[in-house]
Amino acid sequence: MKKPQPRKAVRNKTKYIFIAGGVVSSLGKGVAAAAIGRLLSARGLNITFLKFDPYLNIDPGTMNPYQHGEVFVTDDGAETDLDLGHYERFTSVPMSRANNCTAGRIYHSVVTRERRGDYLGGTVQVVPHVTDEIKQAILALRHPTAKRLDVAIIELGGTVGDIESLPFLEAIRQFPFDVGRENVLYILLTLVPYIKAAGELKTKPTQHSVNKMREIGIQPDILLCRTEQTLDGALKAKIALFCSVESKAVINACDVENIFEIPLRFHQEGLDDLIVTRLELRTRPPRLAGWTQMLHRLQHPKKRVRIQFVGKYVEMQDAYKSLKEALTHGGGAQRVEVQIDWINSERLEQIDVAGALKEGDGILVAGGFGNRGIEGKIAACRFARENGVPFLGICLGMQCAVIEFARHRAGLTAANSTEFDAATPHPVIHLLPGQDDETEKGGTMRLGGYPCRIERDTRAYQIYGADEVRERHRHRYEFNNDYRRRLSKAGMAFSGCSPDGRLVEMIEIVDHPWFVAVQFHPEFLSRPDQPHPLLRAFIAAATARAAS
Repeated sequence: MKKPQPRKAVRNKTKYIFIAGGVVSSLGKGVAAAAIGRLLSARGLNITFLKFDPYLNIDPGTMNPYQHGEVFVTDDGAETDLDLGHYERFTSVPMSRANNCTAGRIYHSVVTRERRGDYLGGTVQVVPHVTDEIKQAILALRHPTAKRLDVAIIELGGTVGDIESLPFLEAIRQFPFDVGRENVLYILLTLVPYIKAAGELKTKPTQHSVNKMREIGIQPDILLCRTEQTLDGALKAKIALFCSVESKAVINACDVENIFEIPLRFHQEGLDDLIVTRLELRTRPPRLAGWTQMLHRLQHPKKRVRIQFVGKYVEMQDAYKSLKEALTHGGGAQRVEVQIDWINSERLEQIDVAGALKEGDGILVAGGFGNRGIEGKIAACRFARENGVPFLGICLGMQCAVIEFARHRAGLTAANSTEFDAATPHPVIHLLPGQDDETEKGGTMRLGGYPCRIERDTRAYQIYGADEVRERHRHRYEFNNDYRRRLSKAGMAFSGCSPDGRLVEMIEIVDHPWFVAVQFHPEFLSRPDQPHPLLRAFIAAATARAAS
């Protein structure tokens, strides 16, 4: 029998940080990864991210928002996990399809290769074929703009011990043998609960999580301890002793009022210094002054506005994660605190709309899919238009604004979208041309970044100050150009279109203090230190109304 030859290690200058979670989910691995990315980029390092999700869906595009939360859309048209939104907001490093990978995508690739004969008739197994596919996804990472990638931060969804996560954990256990142990760092985010009845913090959950990782063959290098109470030196020493790490590698990850505090808290704990030392990275001192100033503006507002947020999934606020954040960014830049009233559009169909919306300084109608709650959204659009309330419609919100205007201003009383009424005599919104025969979900929409030409002498041009911008989309239905002339005569301006003029991207109402709606999703491009101009202008209009 031929003796198996040892695998030749492939040396790679890129450093790899793996972040896993223990005890329970929703501890904030995505925010922790993003915060670490912020600290390393502040030191001048070129970084990128990868989020592994252990579910069998190819991507989250067809998943229920109540289960999964927001689908974050990248510029290249990938429908991804909401954690990629955290990565972009904290670091401004653009994400792509390569930065989110599900178990479904991994298994699909392996099975496709097997059917193609790539494995030469061999038995296809989780180890090594699935684990090799996972490792290839890691090794394929590149920085989107720089030639050199210094650090890749890889987040593992789920928790240590989940059966569906085991192939990913096995893959990262093997990874140091491919790139060298000196190029790999393992971080475990774990819970240190405060037991109120006992009046003390408990370390056993953390100890058990670390032991679970050891059973897999991974010894964490750093522990991020998610806790309501700060760990003192004695408790850190206890955790360090039982978990085989240094005391300085036990990091407080305490609750904060604003997630953008987390990089600064981690820096105070010495986390970035520890990472740089362990991975032998050459860096400059961190430049965090701008981030600190941004946080100060957010935490010390001088004014307050109340925004009525009308949506279909408001009971699950993570379904609108980026939009909620973008409103905060737009207010923070102007020292304005944004108070959001979450209003279910389905409920608006059953109650007095004026009574529900009269207290707001601005009304935002968000996106969504399907006909549930649509008439409530249309009613909100009408209230904003007829009462001069600053209004912003996004994606489906724009389509509802068009339907409402066509019905009650342009005299097309039966106007609708063919998504909601295929037999409507006035389909002011209709199916995207070329999609009529498409039935497969997940790949039939206009997704990702597209250019938008802005018309001069419009509110849109005042907001952007540019003739053309690029925004991200996620939709199938479009404005029907057969109705452009009639709605224009009734007072609707088409202030943004595709460069060829075929697709309407932005509309506004001429005789209204501030009424703008867009087919795209501006929230995906908003950053806490660089608010999106559209959200910023909307908050400014709401602030002016609040002061009047």
